[in-house]
Amino acid sequence: MRRRLSLRGRLFVLLILPLVLVAAAASFARFHSASRLSEELYDNTLLAVALTISRDVVISEGDMLTEQLLDELVTALGDPVYYRITGPGGSFVTGYSDPPDLPDGLNRSDNGPVFFDSTSLGRPVRAVVLREFISEPQFGGWVTVEVWQTISQRLALSRELLMQSILLLGSVLLTAVMILWFGIQLGLKPLLDLRDAIDKRSADDLSPIRRWVPPELRPLVLTANSLFDRLAKAFALRDSFISDAAHQMRNPVAAIQSQAEAAMSAPTEAELRVRVADLVDSARATSRLTSQLLSLERVRGRSLKEFVQPLDLVALIRGRVMSFAEGQLRRGVDVGFSVIGKPRPIDGDPVLLEEMVANLLDNADKYALRPGGRLEVTVRFDPSAVTIRFTDDGPGVPPDMRERIFDRFFRLDEDQSRGCGLGLAIVSDVARAYGGSRRCFADDAGTTFEVELPL
Repeated sequence: MRRRLSLRGRLFVLLILPLVLVAAAASFARFHSASRLSEELYDNTLLAVALTISRDVVISEGDMLTEQLLDELVTALGDPVYYRITGPGGSFVTGYSDPPDLPDGLNRSDNGPVFFDSTSLGRPVRAVVLREFISEPQFGGWVTVEVWQTISQRLALSRELLMQSILLLGSVLLTAVMILWFGIQLGLKPLLDLRDAIDKRSADDLSPIRRWVPPELRPLVLTANSLFDRLAKAFALRDSFISDAAHQMRNPVAAIQSQAEAAMSAPTEAELRVRVADLVDSARATSRLTSQLLSLERVRGRSLKEFVQPLDLVALIRGRVMSFAEGQLRRGVDVGFSVIGKPRPIDGDPVLLEEMVANLLDNADKYALRPGGRLEVTVRFDPSAVTIRFTDDGPGVPPDMRERIFDRFFRLDEDQSRGCGLGLAIVSDVARAYGGSRRCFADDAGTTFEVELPL
């Protein structure tokens, strides 16, 4: 796995990399400028030497330069100087007989000085060619002066200027690196202090972070506080659920144990059968309670974002209702199903929706439907929501209880064999998970349980 840089390292790289690039570009520009300046200085000096040689040769009427003058020129320029002078018609006057070759395209007839790079005796040289008109009896006419010298001193000057530039910019860059590193350390100190403060908390401490932080960190702290608040509420719900479940399971388990012990001590076979039948009923009720508890916890622990998918809500509800209606035929219960509006797919979790529909049907079966009764299931599609209604003709729910029946473990009667008070709580949790609503009301058609889900 590729190792990722820390925040400190990322900041350092992002800040120092542009400085390094700028320093490299500045060094190149300075070296290029220094090289041009060195070339101009040496070329001007070379031109002055050519003019001096030209005047000296004219004055000496074509003699070679004196050793003293050559030594002085070499001392001044740092590199050996060579020259050649030709008179009118290309006649050799004085100097060295092996001048460097002129580059292609260069014309000796140009009147101004012409500088070029070439080689002489296998060594790189810099040369200048100068044509002058001499008004003198012996050299009357155009005279060509060629002067060249090796470039070792020139290159040494360029290297020295480059090293000075590198040292200067390197020291500036090193200073910038140190300033940036300590600046980043100081700049990140509030973040490190925040990390240490959170690290010192206990596992049960989900209180909001109230310490001062820079404005850039406040959104992070607000998000963390929001997470702590949600976790605290989730843990509170979990603890409440565990407490309620333990309380609700204690009595059924104790009843099963006592009924099992009573069955073992039954005096007759007939009495044994009666006690075993009671034991079976208690076991079924306990199984139903356990199943409902697990369903409630699954609804609360399931993330809609993770399991959401396009689904046909009408087909899902119709399938459940048809299966339920088949079981109600023996009791003569009339189960109807209708759709209002134009059906369209919705984004949802099929497991949660099936759980909701199953609990609404189970609630109707246990508390509302009587032999010969009626249950009408309606799905209505509106522009912004879909409404699911279960209307029965049962005994109804008292007005002051129509909100409380959605609470966990709440029952209108004490008959635990009919239910455990979790079915409508599951319906309420599913509606809340979708950002919808649920309610119970009564009208001329009967008692209606309604769930509205936004589209």
